[in-house]
Amino acid sequence: MTGNLVRVQAVQNITNRKPMPPKAPEPLSSLWSSDVFTLSKMKESLPKEVFKSVKKTIEAGAELDVSIADVVALAMKDWALSKGALYYAHVFYPLTNATAEKHDGFISVQSDGSTISEFSGKVLVQGEPDGSSFPNGGIRSTFEARGYTAWDVTSPAYIMTTDNGATLCIPTVFISWTGEALDKKTPLLRSNAAMNKAAKRVLSLLGHTDIAPVNSSCGAEQEYFLVDANFVNNRPDLLLAGRTLFGTPAAKGQQFDDHYFGAIPERVQVFMQDVEEQLYRLGIPAKTRHNEVAPGQFEIAPFFESANVATDHQQLLMTVLKNTAKKHGLVCLLHEKPFKGINGSGKHVNWSVGNATQGNLLDPGHTPHSNTQFLLFCGAVIRGVHKYGPLLRAAVATASNDHRLGANEAPPAIMSVYLGTQLDNVFEQISNGKITGSLNAGQMNLGITTLPVFSKDAGDRNRTSPFAFTGNRFEFRAVGSGQSVAGPLVTMNTILADSLGWVADTLESKLAAGTELDTAILETLKIIIDEHGAVVFGGNGYSAEWHKKAVEERGLLNLKTAADALPILKEPYIEALFDKLGVLSPVELASRFEIYAEQYILAIEVEAKLVVSMTKTGIYPAAVKYLSDLSTTLTSLKSNGVELDNASLVQISSLVSSLTDSSAKLSAVLKQHDFATIEEHLQFCAQTIRRLMDEVRVYADALESEISDELWPFPTYQEMLFIK
Repeated sequence: MTGNLVRVQAVQNITNRKPMPPKAPEPLSSLWSSDVFTLSKMKESLPKEVFKSVKKTIEAGAELDVSIADVVALAMKDWALSKGALYYAHVFYPLTNATAEKHDGFISVQSDGSTISEFSGKVLVQGEPDGSSFPNGGIRSTFEARGYTAWDVTSPAYIMTTDNGATLCIPTVFISWTGEALDKKTPLLRSNAAMNKAAKRVLSLLGHTDIAPVNSSCGAEQEYFLVDANFVNNRPDLLLAGRTLFGTPAAKGQQFDDHYFGAIPERVQVFMQDVEEQLYRLGIPAKTRHNEVAPGQFEIAPFFESANVATDHQQLLMTVLKNTAKKHGLVCLLHEKPFKGINGSGKHVNWSVGNATQGNLLDPGHTPHSNTQFLLFCGAVIRGVHKYGPLLRAAVATASNDHRLGANEAPPAIMSVYLGTQLDNVFEQISNGKITGSLNAGQMNLGITTLPVFSKDAGDRNRTSPFAFTGNRFEFRAVGSGQSVAGPLVTMNTILADSLGWVADTLESKLAAGTELDTAILETLKIIIDEHGAVVFGGNGYSAEWHKKAVEERGLLNLKTAADALPILKEPYIEALFDKLGVLSPVELASRFEIYAEQYILAIEVEAKLVVSMTKTGIYPAAVKYLSDLSTTLTSLKSNGVELDNASLVQISSLVSSLTDSSAKLSAVLKQHDFATIEEHLQFCAQTIRRLMDEVRVYADALESEISDELWPFPTYQEMLFIK
């Protein structure tokens, strides 16, 4: 092949690479949760009363008895040592979307110079990392460094094993010395508690007396790209920004629809099997794997779990994907839009609520029209999304997700709810004041005797909806592939808690006035669908007609960029929502706006600096070299009597001139820092810097299509997406 020396060498390295042999499969029974300090392991190692106390805290939400911490710590330490762990770490999730941990050794040196292994209950329950080096949004000054981690007993401890050893990892929350949450787990636990309290009120009004704790559950479908490390190491944009800032789409992309659910490449399948083995050891129920729509894109989806554990497992899954990819000579890209012109990556969050006594509260059953419990909870979701749709949009607002939302491959930035034909009909009946029945789903008969006749689902799927009901759960499809699921889950739990509280208040008021329960329920549901039905939409979410109608007729907001969405966090009604339910204080919420806004600004500025740098040091020299070579060749041919059209020379010269001009403009605006407000800075990044970045890219990509392949300095889309 042609190409510059670096690219040729990268392709040769891939071609000559010896494939990693697949591991001999181990029985699932021996793999499953082998590196997790599960309840069964606790039962084997703890005194009976201590185990009962811990189990009550985990399963029933009882207050943790700190007096048993020493006993639990000893059992946990002995188990960890038996697994080869010499260190332990309090693991937490700061407001960076990353995982944080500080490793401490079990070793303790005695006065006589000997050593013992030591791990106390105090150390298990509480840690003290430096809180000054993590984002805090102005909550703490630089000199106010004290922060605390506190053991989350509801998420199991586990062993993280690498080639360099094993570490006991203890899931924790992270708070400041003054008590403010500096992490993603604390508000998630608070939001679940608020939702549990409100849900129990509604269930009690429906006549239930035995009501187990109500929890939200989550199953997140993780999409990602795999690119050979030889290519990524020669792409500064992929290395530092996680996406390509330049690149002409290959002649073949996803237009043949042949990658989705296609045969998984052998190298990728070996990688997937390695990932799954590690996940099973960590108790993460990976359920599905397949090719995604774009070339080089894949998906892994776990079975649903409680939202808190699922959030921890989701962070672990992303870590395992990235670390395992390195072992296989690959790089796992979790950016929402690493390649222009083909689909980006999302993380569909399947969310439901339920408990051990009433089951899944978002399961309509076979006759949803008569399932008033389901209708109330479903109606509460509709109300929540309508009232707080902008908050849902803000929960997925990042610089990287801006490239995906509303791009005819992912849901639009307008938050709407899809219910499906059957539920649309039921809520229409409610609006008319009387429920008479549910549409029959029917059966699917393919007309071939050797194939089974099977029941159809009650509704189709709508892939253009950001918030869709899919049978027994809602699927929030706007979440970015690299995001923590904690923020979206906090938002969904909180808006549901608020709506369930309103449902309970309304029912109590009607019942106190002497209204029959069934009538009170129907009247409450009618209020919901009449006042909040504008958010329900079953059509094409990509269409311009819907975007116009949603805004102009239904009053829904179209917050196209994170710069538009993040300021929603400063709205008084959003502050009141979180404060009233005890999920985030006004100070904590304000800090999150400051942090997320800063992350947005920094991400775009890093990308812009890369655009300028790659243009100056890579693309411009290659283009000028080609111009020189072309000019010399044309002159030489002319002197020998062969005169060719110099239109190509003129065109490339014009492109180079435009490239340098636009790059200079971009470089100049990056020096501007005098902004009156953060909101002004956000819009400057979204509108001015990004526009100039796109302008530079237009000229750079045009040059890639024109100049000699052997001079182009960076691996191309064709190479990165199709050479494995």
